Amino acid sequence: MRAIVLAGGKGQRLRPYTTVLPKPLMPIGDMPILEVVLRQLKAAGVTRVTMAVGYLAELLQAFFGHGERLGLQIDYSFEDKPLGTVGPLTLIPDLADEDVFLLMNGDILCTMDYTSLIRHHRESGAAATISTFKREVKIDFGVIETDETGLLTGYVEKPSFDYRVSMGIYCFDKRALGFLKKGEYCDFPDLIKMLIKAEEKVASYPFDGYWLDMGRPDDYATAIEEFESRRSEFLPGEAA
Repeated sequence: MRAIVLAGGKGQRLRPYTTVLPKPLMPIGDMPILEVVLRQLKAAGVTRVTMAVGYLAELLQAFFGHGERLGLQIDYSFEDKPLGTVGPLTLIPDLADEDVFLLMNGDILCTMDYTSLIRHHRESGAAATISTFKREVKIDFGVIETDETGLLTGYVEKPSFDYRVSMGIYCFDKRALGFLKKGEYCDFPDLIKMLIKAEEKVASYPFDGYWLDMGRPDDYATAIEEFESRRSEFLPGEAA
């Protein structure tokens, strides 16, 4: 099984940390967040990882090399210019040899069982599967409901709403690659819209474990605390 890890972003929201380190190399505990991801992927049966890199790529290469230390085969795909979240896939020449592959961000702390995601994707027959997580959005104001004349029909004080959001973890069938043009910028939502328009099946995989997208300084602080206190959940079978 092969995974593509997106590790080329500049991590603007985590500055000043990311002025000297690519975000996937930000340490949580005694290892960078990307190493946690790679160890989880290996435990799920992934044998080859391609890192789509750009910003400070040489640091990622120096740290992970070709993956011998982690028991993985690691190679790199370089972006000369930003290509979005799925555009980098067009730079990987042998990716179409894979019937199914994982695509994910390199800065996610979660407890997902990737084998279950892959199995769900294969059984669905979908061109793409999106891992989803339930988020509660709270409104800190009273919400006014009116009719077309402006008269109030309801008033809800500080309501909350539940939404399923994308986790930044996807499973693809190789036929999805046919919707991308080499070297052109393309984000994941754009590809999904193209697949839906072409009447390709796009599945979702609801996940209700632990998930944190390490995007902001507060998220980074939380990731450090959570990893230290729940290490055995993130790296089961490894010494704490």
